[in-house]
Formats: sequence, structure tokens, C-alpha cells
Amino acid sequence: MNSLWWWALPVLILPILWHRQKREQTKAVPLATARFLPPSSPVQLRVWRWQDLFLLLLRCLLLATLIAWLADPVLPWRGDSVLVVPGADPAFVAKQLRDAGLTEARRIDLPNRDAYRWLHEHEREFDPQARLLLVGDVAMPAVLPRLQHAVVVRAQALPVAASEHHVAVYGQRIEEWRKLFAAIEGPQRYVLDAQAGLRTELVIWDTPQTPPPGLRAPLWWVVDTSAFPELEKTPQVDGLHYLDTPRGRLWNAAWLPPRDAGAVRTLFETWRRLHAGVSPHTAPPQAPLVDARTPAGPVGGALRDALSAALLVLFALERIATHVRRP
Repeated sequence: MNSLWWWALPVLILPILWHRQKREQTKAVPLATARFLPPSSPVQLRVWRWQDLFLLLLRCLLLATLIAWLADPVLPWRGDSVLVVPGADPAFVAKQLRDAGLTEARRIDLPNRDAYRWLHEHEREFDPQARLLLVGDVAMPAVLPRLQHAVVVRAQALPVAASEHHVAVYGQRIEEWRKLFAAIEGPQRYVLDAQAGLRTELVIWDTPQTPPPGLRAPLWWVVDTSAFPELEKTPQVDGLHYLDTPRGRLWNAAWLPPRDAGAVRTLFETWRRLHAGVSPHTAPPQAPLVDARTPAGPVGGALRDALSAALLVLFALERIATHVRRP
């Protein structure tokens, strides 16, 4: 849709018409000695001063640059490229480069795992004949994307990085909660603290007492709602009551505390789905669909910054020239 702005180029005729209308008209004043001269018809000469021509040129350039900025032109300056997802194994990347015959191709380190989104936004920067290789732990999209370029995908699932999470438990069942978190297998390690600190991600409030005013955490599991009576009239999702407060987000549900394996599974699945977020799966090696009619992404190329700078310079020069031209 941005390319439709090129149809606005005929507006460049407006500054020319406006300058023709704004020419200074010479006023004829008869002189006393003019009676001794032979009669003749007055002739008015219209002379373009160099200031007028310079100002007209500036205004035409300003309009043309503005139209180009709105049209957002992008030069396909990228050739054969290898798109590398963060955290990719260097040995795996090197092997895929050799197998694909792209050892001399330009390497582009992507900002995150959402490689298809980045490629869609920057696809106009690639030459139509460019060969693209996507390597690493690529996030699997919900729908196989359509792109204008053929892409070879060489995905490699990376192991989940080890992490440490701090949980503060308030109540009489600290040992029961400790056994619950100790039974969780995986690279995540949960540290149960008696008091909340700066690294606390979760507070388990298992007591009817009111928490101190300065106690805060991103998420609270409220087992005893006596300390938070406002939770009784809050919205709920799948039986989970939640409330956002200055202390953090409060949760309360019938499966708090969990009394069986099913309740434990529900608790941690809900925690991961609604708060921690689910990590996307690694995309399969299936390449995206190629369709030359696919609309380009919304992000502009390097020319957009250059055109923005040119707009500022031309506008400043036009204002200065207009001021100098005034009598």
C-alpha cells in the first residue's frame, strides 16, 4: 500500500503554479517629463530572480522527498544470507553453511527466536535471487508463513537453560511446600525462602494474617483469603480468581493448596500458561511457502532514515530561503 504514494507526484506542479501567481507585479507611475517622449504601449517584463528559482527548487524537492518517505522505498541491498538464531551451536552452523554452499554468504544474527517474523519485516531488503538459510532454534509459528523468498530451514532444538527461581512461603506448611517444589524435575531450580527479597518471584500466603505493607512480589498464591477478602468478588479464569494490586498479582483457587497429583499438575500448568509463559516449540525443517504476491512487511529499510534526515535539511533550507527572499 505504501507504493501508492508515488501517484501523488503530480502535486509537484503546485509550487510552480503558486510561484507564478506570487510574482511581484510592477506598478507604473507616470513621470512629468514623460510628455516629451513619444507615446508607446507599456511592456511588463517578468524576470525570474535566482532566489525565486532556488526557492522553487527547494519546495519541489521537499514535496518529492516527503512523497518518497511516505512510499517507503527499499533497495534490495542484501544478497545470499545466513540467518542465525541466538544461542545456535557454532559447529552446527558451520556444518550447515558447508552443506548449503553458503560459506561466503553474509551472516545475520537475529534478535530472538521469532525468525519468521523478522524475515517478513525485512524481506524487501533482500535481492529477489538471494538464497536464504535459517539456522538454529527457530520458534515454530502457529501457521506456516508465506514469504517472497525461498528459505532453507535447518533447525536445532537447544536444551532448556538452567535457571533458579526464589519462592517465599508464609504459613505453617512450609515443609509440605518444600517437598512439592523438590519433586519438580527439570533444569529449573526452586529455592524456598522464609522471607521475600528482591529476587522473589512468587509469594505463597498460607496464613490468615495480613501481610506487611512493604511485601511485594510479581505473583502471590493466596491459600487463605482471610487476609485478602477482596478476592471473593474478583474475575476468574477456569476456577482461578485473580486480582492485580500494588503488591502484585493475587491468585486463589480451589486447588490451593494441592492435595493430589491432579491438583499439582493443574497448579503448575496454570502457572506456566498464565504467568510464566509457554516456551515455543522448535520449528520443523519444513520450509515456508513461497509466494511472490505475499505483501511485504511494514518495516522500512535504510532509505527511510536517510529520507527523514533529508526532509529536515530541506525544510530548514526552505524556511531560510523564504526569510531571505522577503523584501
